[in-house]
Amino acid sequence: MNKMSIHDVDVKGKRVFCRVDFNVPLEDGNITDDNRIRAALPTIRHLTERGARLILASHLGRPKGAVVEELRLDPVAQRLSDLLGRSVSKADEAVGEEVEGKVRDLKEGEILLLENLRFHPGEEKNDPDLARAYAELADLYVNDAFGAAHRAHASTAGIAEHLPAVAGFLMQKELETLGRALESPDRPFTAIIGGAKVKDKIGVIDNLLEKVDHLLIGGGLSYTFLKAKGLEIGQSLLEPEKIDQARAFMQKAADRGVNLVLPEDVMVAGEFSADARAEAVSVDSIPADMEGMDIGPRTRERFATIIRESRLVIWNGPLGVFEFDRFAQGTFAIAEAVADSPATSIIGGGDSAAAIKKSGLADRVDHISTGGGASLELMEGKVLPGVAALNDKG
Repeated sequence: MNKMSIHDVDVKGKRVFCRVDFNVPLEDGNITDDNRIRAALPTIRHLTERGARLILASHLGRPKGAVVEELRLDPVAQRLSDLLGRSVSKADEAVGEEVEGKVRDLKEGEILLLENLRFHPGEEKNDPDLARAYAELADLYVNDAFGAAHRAHASTAGIAEHLPAVAGFLMQKELETLGRALESPDRPFTAIIGGAKVKDKIGVIDNLLEKVDHLLIGGGLSYTFLKAKGLEIGQSLLEPEKIDQARAFMQKAADRGVNLVLPEDVMVAGEFSADARAEAVSVDSIPADMEGMDIGPRTRERFATIIRESRLVIWNGPLGVFEFDRFAQGTFAIAEAVADSPATSIIGGGDSAAAIKKSGLADRVDHISTGGGASLELMEGKVLPGVAALNDKG
């Protein structure tokens, strides 16, 4: 990574504005999964142990520029305090006189958590005045919010125009892990691409076809590829306007010597329902009144064989309707193959991360990204605004 990190700066006595991603799921005001808070702990501990006066900032949910009481960060402050075993102050605003006073009172090693940044309409618009107000609170900016790095917001991009800007440990790990995999992959390199729609994965598939040895395609988007091969797909999810794109990808794979593998059998059902009866059929005999909901047993075995023989596996997107237990078997089988494989395994964030966690195999893969959209854009070869804003080394 050619960006400066918190290793490269002295923080003692400095006011450090650290953007974290504490966008955790809440139910009735209780945090149901605190992994994102835990992921930021190494950076937080490093900064406080070295005498930083630490200002933490995050968004939570989508309040759309207005105060939403249920999306205040008080439960986050409490959980962070529990995890660190020390007190964490909480501001009722993100900027303003109250915040300025609390920052002035911060002693070395103390922590202040600002209120939900997205209560301000200027946050998501990258409002220059708001960015300047954030910057005036601090002497140094640290971005450890990989999950928001693909957004050019006031707290991820604008603020960095006014302060020295460096990466936290989580940001550094995400960039180095994905960067190394895409730039100098161990081979054979296999990518597994699932999810519902081709249109969401065009950039990723296009970029990966330049790099991989095997591209395994499942999930809802695979039916558009099957249709592009001339197969009848019944009531399965289809993007008619993306058939030509799918055909072009298959041609590109052939031209580049990439083994692009589509399902050979699928689990079909007569309705989109958790209780629907599942039946395995070959992809060339999908009944006209049924829809594909998951990859079938032969496909699972074929995918698993390729995964077992790989040295690097990147996975983005579930291979079936994994929210329904009956149609999660394909995704879980592939999760098991990835966990059992000697390959270095990298799981894109979002649904892929949720699927691997639901399978109970999360501790047996090498890296689960904390950012769905951000990891997707890195895989597309894009420069993330939150990363571009950081100071270069040297």
